[in-house]
Amino acid sequence: MSQRLTQASRLNSAKRPARGRIGLSDLGDGDQTAMTATVLLVEDERKLKELVRSYLERAGFSVLSTESGAEAISVAETASPDLIVLDLGLPDVPGEAVAREVRATSSTPILMLTAKTSEEDRIAGLELGADDYVTKPFSPRELVLRVQAILRRNAPATNEQGISSFGDGVLLIDEPRRVASVRGREVGLTPTEWGILVALATVPGRVYSRFELINRVRGYDFEGYERTIDSHVKNLRRKIEEDPGNPAIVQTVLGGGYRLGLNRDG
Repeated sequence: MSQRLTQASRLNSAKRPARGRIGLSDLGDGDQTAMTATVLLVEDERKLKELVRSYLERAGFSVLSTESGAEAISVAETASPDLIVLDLGLPDVPGEAVAREVRATSSTPILMLTAKTSEEDRIAGLELGADDYVTKPFSPRELVLRVQAILRRNAPATNEQGISSFGDGVLLIDEPRRVASVRGREVGLTPTEWGILVALATVPGRVYSRFELINRVRGYDFEGYERTIDSHVKNLRRKIEEDPGNPAIVQTVLGGGYRLGLNRDG
């Protein structure tokens, strides 16, 4: 993946609310629908991108971000985000074209951002397959609520307790309690180990690259971490595998990354 996407995925540590907007402290502790959800944020205005990203992360989402429509199309295909927040006024590929490309191969929900305010523009966006349409200027808090609402409508079914089961009950992931159980035994995981396991369990069998796991777990990249994630996987395997040297749950795909080796039950 290009260097530009790596740079675009970095989050400025100084997060400031927009003028006249609600502050981060006014948000709650997140929505349960956000616990494993990844949002692809496509916005070329850097300050706005950083502001929206900070609100989404505060709400519990993992965020991938880019300023390029062409890169957005590629990332949407390879990373399979749960939702795309898409600015229509991009410098290279128009947002409308990005939406068409994504919708041609995927049903990933799309929330469009645009300065176009006419009814005809909104209708055109919805006809392209957008699930929602937000005009600028907007409240970042409202945007988060709209993202949560879209994901609730598209959320896969879990059991009554919100527990996902894999491999005929070998692995249980209790997201509301942030607890993982393996063969009937709860395991204590660090936040990074938990994030890796939950990310892999989002689509069992799908290969997740180290770069993608970085973004899902950390939300940003920093030098050296792409290989450091191997150490976290090694520690995770010690806790959940019967034979860490021959893992059945978190499997390595040479040249690709990692995948969950168990099928989702039900």
